[in-house]
Amino acid sequence: MKNILLSGPSRAGKSTLAKKISEELHYSVIHVDEMVAAFQGAYPQLDIRLNWDRKKTAANLAPFLGHYLGVMSSSHGAAKGTPFVMEGGYLGYFNFEMILPILKAYGIEKLKDHFMLIGLVHNKKTAEEFFADFRKYDTQDDWTYYLDDDELREVSQEALPYSHSMTDYLTKYGFTLYDTSTEREAVLDQIIKDIKKA
Repeated sequence: MKNILLSGPSRAGKSTLAKKISEELHYSVIHVDEMVAAFQGAYPQLDIRLNWDRKKTAANLAPFLGHYLGVMSSSHGAAKGTPFVMEGGYLGYFNFEMILPILKAYGIEKLKDHFMLIGLVHNKKTAEEFFADFRKYDTQDDWTYYLDDDELREVSQEALPYSHSMTDYLTKYGFTLYDTSTEREAVLDQIIKDIKKA
């Protein structure tokens, strides 16, 4: 089975889906946020940081991700075995403009030839529904967990155009998109079925 790249905006269900893929299909899970946190602690001089300038973090992380994905997924790669699902958001942190040239050195010309590409979006939500989802699904590990209602409403307003720009970005790179605005659990179950059929 192909390794999976899973991307989408906050609270679209990426972590939940990655967990389901792990439990039902025995993939290992790589959370890009955890990778970023490790870089932040070990190599602060690289400016790969959580909750900072997402574009700069994505650009600074891209060389590592390009080589990591190349090593783990190409015929030249030294590491084979359990397939993985890597989940992270766009600009947080898959900068494919920078990752793809690196992957070419590993013989990977097109993402879809080596990875299953899954994008989660929620384009049918209102700002108020985003707000409710942040409050419902946030944990202490999420930066939005600590925002007061006014701050979170502002973030929820920004989530609308962000989700639409994410749709355009992921479509450009060949991701299969699933909208989790409604019936999220049913959509995630359908994705598992689609992976099994692929």
